[in-house]
Amino acid sequence: MGETLSIHKFSKLSGVGSSTLRYWDDLGVFSPLMRHPSNNYRYYSITQLPELNFVTTLCELQVPLKTIADIQNGRNPERILDLLEEHERKLDHEMAKLQIQYSIIHSRRELMALGLKANEAEISVMALPEKNMLRWPRNEYEEGDTFINPLVSHVSKTDDYLINLSFPIAGYHETLGSFIERPGCPDFFLSVDPMGQYKRVSGDYLVAYTRGYYGEFGDLPTRMMQYAKEHSINIIGPIYTVYLHEGICTKDPSDYLAQCSILIKREKTRSRP
Repeated sequence: MGETLSIHKFSKLSGVGSSTLRYWDDLGVFSPLMRHPSNNYRYYSITQLPELNFVTTLCELQVPLKTIADIQNGRNPERILDLLEEHERKLDHEMAKLQIQYSIIHSRRELMALGLKANEAEISVMALPEKNMLRWPRNEYEEGDTFINPLVSHVSKTDDYLINLSFPIAGYHETLGSFIERPGCPDFFLSVDPMGQYKRVSGDYLVAYTRGYYGEFGDLPTRMMQYAKEHSINIIGPIYTVYLHEGICTKDPSDYLAQCSILIKREKTRSRP
């Protein structure tokens, strides 16, 4: 057969499996140079490698085989450029979706892991890093309202506020007074979304944990204030309530685990004269 190669040899040379070469031939995507007249065996030529590279390159980019078959004989720079630009737009969209999915996974994994290591019996001072979040519009409460009322109102407008409910939700109290008086009614909700423009500043925080359904804090605010008084801690605020474990990872609402953190400033100890 002169300079032609059997399908087995061409497969070894090109790195494309024999079964793939047969499949592409059946679809009219890439055909052998010739078939033997007596046994119909496929034979290829080294000169077909550029044509094969065209197919493998577009397959690598996940361009459908039907599209490759339709354009391969009439391809030109303009047509391929249009194809690549269209495919690039699709990939941009897919990468944006993947980035969001990654961020959701990372945010939730981080909080769940933190909850598993939390010492629930302890109130302590911790250095927390800066963290980007998405702050929702201010909550408006009427007499007798709970956090559910503004939450439902905001959820109905998530598209307007660019809120993705797949991210964990946190509560935010602007002042110590509002936290003590109504710990279950935050001034704002936050999404733990790294693309948000709101920043929780880095610094020292008074940190404690509580279990129970959303808004159930028991005597936690009182205990945190008592701890701050006993240890000469100056409360600055704001106050954040982030649910480390909630409905995504536990079915029992009484088992939800929240972290409350309050920005503080330690009082300097005066040196003796």
